[in-house]
Amino acid sequence: MMMCFLVMFFLGNMIFVSKHKHLLIVLLSLEFIVLSIYLMMVIYFMMLNYNMYMLMVFLVFSVCEGALGLSILVSMIRTYGNDYFQSYNLLW
Repeated sequence: MMMCFLVMFFLGNMIFVSKHKHLLIVLLSLEFIVLSIYLMMVIYFMMLNYNMYMLMVFLVFSVCEGALGLSILVSMIRTYGNDYFQSYNLLW
């Protein structure tokens, strides 16, 4: 079971660091990494009979991260017309 979550985590990291063209793909890979970390935390807390309040805090932060990513994506699409990394300068 733990091997499946490690494969999910490393697969998400490989997608994140590979050549990417769209910002949406990067955001989806980050959400995939967060989902794999969440599943690992669920299994770990269930094995220890620990309360699940920390998972709620983690979910709140992951939802905030997703909302911020979508707002950046929408603002870039409104400004530049697409989500290609080559069409705009991030340092400007």
